[in-house]
Amino acid sequence: MFKISARTVLELGAELISSDIIAFYELIKNAIDAHSRKGVEVAFNISLRRNSYLKIRSRALEASSAEVLSELQAELRDRLDASAGNARAAFDRALASKSIADFIANLDDGYARANTITVADTGDGMSMDELKRYYLTIGTPSRKHEIDTSIATGSKTTPYLGEKGIGRLSAMRLGERLRVETAKTDDRTINILDIDWKAFADLDAMIEDVRFEPKAGGAKPEAAWSGTRLTIGDLREDWTEARLAQLARYDFARLTDPFLDPKKRSRIVLSWNGTRIPIDFMDKTLLEAAHASFAGHYEIKDGKPELFVRMDAVNLGYSHPRESDVITLTQPDLEGLLTGTSGEIPSSALVSIGPFNFEGYWYNRRLFTAIDGIGSRNDVRDLQKNWSGILLFRDGFRVFPYGDEEDDWLGLDRRALGRTGYVLNKNQFVGHVQITRAGNPHLLDQTNREGLRVNPEQAAFVQILGHVVKDLLWGFFKDVDRRHKLTPIELGDVKSQIDQLKSRASGAIARVRRLVPKEEQEVVDDLQHALVEFQDLTARAQKRIEEVEADGRQMIQMAGVGLMVEVVAHELARATEGALQALEALKGRDLPSEIKARLETLRSEMKSVSKRLRVLDQLSVSGRQRSEVFDLAELFDDIQEGHAAQFERHGVVLNIAKPMSPVRVRLVKGMVIQIIENLLSNSLYWIQMRQNREPRLVPIITITIESGPPTISFEDNGSGIAHDHIDKIFRPFWSLKEKSKRRGLGLYIAKENAEHLGGTLVISGKQDPQTQRHNEFVLELPESALVQ
Repeated sequence: MFKISARTVLELGAELISSDIIAFYELIKNAIDAHSRKGVEVAFNISLRRNSYLKIRSRALEASSAEVLSELQAELRDRLDASAGNARAAFDRALASKSIADFIANLDDGYARANTITVADTGDGMSMDELKRYYLTIGTPSRKHEIDTSIATGSKTTPYLGEKGIGRLSAMRLGERLRVETAKTDDRTINILDIDWKAFADLDAMIEDVRFEPKAGGAKPEAAWSGTRLTIGDLREDWTEARLAQLARYDFARLTDPFLDPKKRSRIVLSWNGTRIPIDFMDKTLLEAAHASFAGHYEIKDGKPELFVRMDAVNLGYSHPRESDVITLTQPDLEGLLTGTSGEIPSSALVSIGPFNFEGYWYNRRLFTAIDGIGSRNDVRDLQKNWSGILLFRDGFRVFPYGDEEDDWLGLDRRALGRTGYVLNKNQFVGHVQITRAGNPHLLDQTNREGLRVNPEQAAFVQILGHVVKDLLWGFFKDVDRRHKLTPIELGDVKSQIDQLKSRASGAIARVRRLVPKEEQEVVDDLQHALVEFQDLTARAQKRIEEVEADGRQMIQMAGVGLMVEVVAHELARATEGALQALEALKGRDLPSEIKARLETLRSEMKSVSKRLRVLDQLSVSGRQRSEVFDLAELFDDIQEGHAAQFERHGVVLNIAKPMSPVRVRLVKGMVIQIIENLLSNSLYWIQMRQNREPRLVPIITITIESGPPTISFEDNGSGIAHDHIDKIFRPFWSLKEKSKRRGLGLYIAKENAEHLGGTLVISGKQDPQTQRHNEFVLELPESALVQ
C-alpha cells in the first residue's frame, strides 16, 4: 500500500497550478460550475503591500534596540493603504506594540488577516457533508463521472467545465490561509472550513496526520441564500492596483472568449479595496479594420471529416479589389494531408478529433492608420498588440497557454523565418478557436494546464489549423499577388513601343535640325547624342529583362529537377537498403535457388534505379534546352522500365494505349519527361492513400497516346481531385500531401513546362462515378511538333 506524505500536497499544488492567472481561472470555473446566477466576484482587499511588509519585517529582525521600534511603526503607518478602510485596523496591535518581538508577531498576524483575496459566487453552495466528502478530497471523481455519463449519452453539452478535482489547490497558490464559507438553499447556517496550508509543510507528517474539520457558522444572510465565499489570506504575492489592472486588461479579458457577445459571457467582477477594476472587452472595430481574415469549421458529416475555410483579403499593401476564396477539404484530402503514406496520424483520429470552429484576423502593422472609435495610429497598434495571438477556448473558457505572448503553438514564427514575402507571425493575428468538452473528448488539458495532452487527435488538430494559416492563407495571399501585383512584362509590346518612340524622336530631331540656325546646331547634336545613349540603355535593359526571365524559367526548371532528384534519391536509398538486406540474408547460407531469387530481385531493382538515373541526364541544363526528335511511345517504354520495381512493390498495373503508328515529335525531351514524372509521383501517392482506405483496390494507371495533335491522357484510380480544387492544384505551393512530402511545385512546374513547349496541361472534366472526383490529366502538345 502506498503512503503519501503531507508535503506532497504542497508539491502537487506548485506543479499543477503554475501561475496566478491559472489559479484564478480554476476558482472562477468552479464558481461557474456551481451555477452561480450572478457570476463571480473577485475582491482584492490589500492594506499593506507584501514587499513593504517584508521590508519592514526584515528591518525589525535586524533591529538591535527598542529605539528603532517607533521608526518601524511610523514606516508601517505611512505604507498602509488609505483606501483599504476598516481592514487597516488589523495592524492596530502592531502599531501599539511595546517590543520588537511583539511588533513582529502582530505584524505577521495583521498581514495574514488584513490582506485577502475573496472569490464569491451565488451558486449551489456546499452542505456540511459535501465539504467533508468532496472539497476535502483532492482529485474527487464526482464531476468526472457526471461528465463521462453526459458524453456517453450523446449530449452536446457537459454539466461541468472542470473535472480533475484540484481547484482547491489554486487557493494554496495565492495564499497560506483559506476560509470557505458556503451553504445550500436548504441549509439554515453557513458551513465553514478553515485551512492553514503551512500544516502540510511538516516533513515528518503523513497526509492522514493533517486534519481540518468543517464547522457550523452563523445564520445565512437570507433564508433562501446559497453560494460560496472563499477568503484567501496570508498572500504569497506582492499585489498592487496597477498589477491587477494589467491582469484585467490582458489575462482576465481572455479567461472567457472575447469574440462572443458580452451578454453570453460569464460575468466576472474585479475590485480593489472596494473600487471596481474594469476588464477589457474586444472592440469589434479592430476586427473590422483587419487587412485580411479567415474563418471556418471542421465537421464530422455522416461519420466523415470535412474542413471548410473562407479567406478574405481587403488590403495586402497594394491596389487590388476585395478578394475571397473558399476551400473545402473532404476525407480523401484530409487523409492525404494528415495521415499520408507514413501513417503518423491514424485516419481514425480525423473523426475522433470532433468538430471545432475558428476565425482569425491578419494585420500588416505598417498599414495601420488612425481609426474613429479607437484613436491614433499608435493606439490602433497598441490595441492590436494587446489582443494578438490565436487563442483556444473550450466551452467558452480559455485553454492555456495557447495564444500567450510567448506561445507559438501553430509554429507561425518558425515558418515565417524561412519564407519571403508575407510574414505570417503570431503577433499579426487576432483570432480564436472553439472546442467543447462534449464534442472534442480527446482534446484534454494537461493536468498542469500547459497545453493539450499529446495524442493523435491533438496532433491532427494542430496540423489542421497550422495548414489553414501557414499554407492555405499564405497561398491565397500569393495568388492575389500573382493576379494583381506581379503583372508580367510582355517584351514584345515593350520592344514595339520603344521602336515607335525612337522613330518619333528621330523624326522630331530632324525637324528641329532644319529649324535651328547653323550656329545653334551644337544643341541639336547634344539632343541626338542623348537619343543614341537612350537607345543603348534600352537595348541593355531589354537584354537584362530577357536574361531575368530566362533565369526565372531556369529556376523553375531546376526546381523541377530538384524534385526529381529527391524522388530518385529516395528510390536509390530504398534499393540500396534492399540490396544490403538481401546480402545480409544470404550470409552463411548455401541455398542456390534462394540466392538466385534474391539476386534477381536485386538486379531488377538496380536496373530500375539505373534507368531512373539515366532519365536525369535528359533533365540536365543542356539536355533540357535541346530539342530533339523522339517517339512518345518509346519514351513511355523507358519510363515504364524505370519505374518497374516501384510499380511491382505497390502492385500498380500500368496500361499504355499506343497508336498503331509512331508518334514522333520534335520537342525538349527532358521537359516532357519532367511532366510525366510529376504526374506519376502524384499518382502513386494518391493511389496509396485510397488503397489505405480500400485495401482491395487494384491500383491502375492508364496512359493513352494519341496524335493530331499529339496528346497524352494520364488517368489513375487514386483518391482523385475535388472539383472545387481544379483551379487551385496548378498554383505554386498548393499541396494536400502530408507535411514531409508537401512541396506544392510538381504540378506547377509541369504546367509551366507544357506551356513552354507550346502545349497545355489540364484536368479532364471526366469524374469518377463513385467518388465524383477527377482522376485524369490531359497533356496536349503542339501539332507543329509532329514529325512525319
